[in-house]
Amino acid sequence: MDKRKFNFKLFNRLVRYVKPYKLNFLFVSFAAVLISFFSIFNQYLLKIAVDDFITPKDYKGLVTIISIMLGILLFQVTFQFLFVFFTNLLGQKVVFDIRTKLFSKIISFKMSYYNKSSVGRLVTRTVNDMETIASIFSQGLFMIVADLILMFSVLSVMLILSLKLSLIIFLVLPFILVATRLFQMAMKVAFNQVRNEVANLNSFVQERLSGIKEIQIFNRQLIEYNNFKKINERHKQAWLKTVWYNSIFFPISEISTSITVGLIVWYAGFNNIAVENSISLGTIFLFIQLSQMLFRPLRQIADKFNTLQMGMVAANRVFKILDTEEFVNDFGKIKSKSIKGNILFDKVNFGYDKDNIIIKNLSLKIKKGERIAIVGPTGSGKSTIIKLILRFFELSSGKINIDDVNIKDYSLKNLRSQISLVSQDIFLFADSIYNNISLFNKEISDKDVESAAKEIGILDFINNLPGGFNYNVKERGVMLSEGQRQLISFLRAYVSNPKILILDEATSSIDSRTEQLIQYATNKIIEGKTSIIIAHRLSTILNADKILYLDNGMIKEFGSHKELIKIDNGYYKKLFEYQFQDSELIEQVI
Repeated sequence: MDKRKFNFKLFNRLVRYVKPYKLNFLFVSFAAVLISFFSIFNQYLLKIAVDDFITPKDYKGLVTIISIMLGILLFQVTFQFLFVFFTNLLGQKVVFDIRTKLFSKIISFKMSYYNKSSVGRLVTRTVNDMETIASIFSQGLFMIVADLILMFSVLSVMLILSLKLSLIIFLVLPFILVATRLFQMAMKVAFNQVRNEVANLNSFVQERLSGIKEIQIFNRQLIEYNNFKKINERHKQAWLKTVWYNSIFFPISEISTSITVGLIVWYAGFNNIAVENSISLGTIFLFIQLSQMLFRPLRQIADKFNTLQMGMVAANRVFKILDTEEFVNDFGKIKSKSIKGNILFDKVNFGYDKDNIIIKNLSLKIKKGERIAIVGPTGSGKSTIIKLILRFFELSSGKINIDDVNIKDYSLKNLRSQISLVSQDIFLFADSIYNNISLFNKEISDKDVESAAKEIGILDFINNLPGGFNYNVKERGVMLSEGQRQLISFLRAYVSNPKILILDEATSSIDSRTEQLIQYATNKIIEGKTSIIIAHRLSTILNADKILYLDNGMIKEFGSHKELIKIDNGYYKKLFEYQFQDSELIEQVI
């Protein structure tokens, strides 16, 4: 598609969001017409004042006409205020609806979408681009319509009053129209580049701030500073293109306007000298004013069309996300209030792409209430199994059942409400500890949270913080240690009373004291519940009912610790002996 052409299909789609606000739209349109009428009528009253009252020196009549002009001006200002207010109001209403729809969609995509999408770009689409779309209504579309109505009205009045003077203006008008069109096409391409570079800037800054610890540890400040300068330079150059085009267009427009005024004065003046009163002084004044009223909106239309083009570029990016259909299919109708927790993997195959199969023909039965541990080398597919149970990704083939029901047959919300996950990478919101635990679930009271904290032995730790449960942990929980964040995450999982509990490396980066608290809490929470524990530290899973050794997406060994440790040269036994190299400790553990 030619980027210089206006996308009417995209524009029509955007305008459809105006339909719920028809009264607002109709009033804005009506106000635009009235403003144009008042503007021209006031100028025509000026002609009458010059010809009928100033020239004949009629003082009383002049006072009367000036009073009428002031009254018209008051109406014009009032409707100008209402026009600006309601155009902005309409724009914000439309943007509110689109942004709400966009955010709802963004938080519903399947995980593979986030894996390949920059967070900074998504933030740009949701915030910056939406504000640019709002400017379509507040500074672009309706302002352009109002200017077009004014220009059409001015041309009509000119033709009625004097065809010859109108022809003078029409001689200059084509030059401005051509310049305006070329300016519009160039600016659309330039603004498209600007929006690209804004997204690049946002993405770069967001990623570097997220990884600020690594930047400082590895002394990459100068490197990242230079990288930022390069991106910022491209952003500057993109904007300078728009400055260059503006610098060319507006002087041309001003010169054309001045030439037009000069031609009107020259022709009307000499004509009036040659033939006395052939063109009245008021008519000359009126045409000078009308020419200004014609060319000024034309210049403004070019500027406002820039705003419209920027908004259209932003709308195109936003609608691309709205048109994205990367969802986990949620056609399940079953909404079980309480599942038992039996899990069946039946010939499950999965890969993040077709050429990289992670899980290969995996079949496994987990009975309700069992504690199953999954071990194996990095990249063997341990965490992937968890993502498949939670339906973050769709299976390539095979099926997963919970209580003899395919997980696809459960509603997605119902399925995930029965499962709690505690992972190694804990995410806490910039909010209070209480809100990070309850996640604004109205069914979880303050008393429930405090009681759960007491049961798993971390109530004292929370009460010792300033404000206790009201303590704000700040962004990503930076006010807490890693171990403390994991305890909060564990409490979050515990208080939701899951039927299936998943611990994904939940004790991999904590001290011995915190690990004891987690182990104590684990024993409390798994009573009567199915639990799946992924761990590199075998000391945390020795009491598991069954241990699954996974390698290259396939089950190599499956059994209890005592069963697996007896397998000569077995995978699990080698891993165990590597971690517990002290022979006395091995004998003690066995």
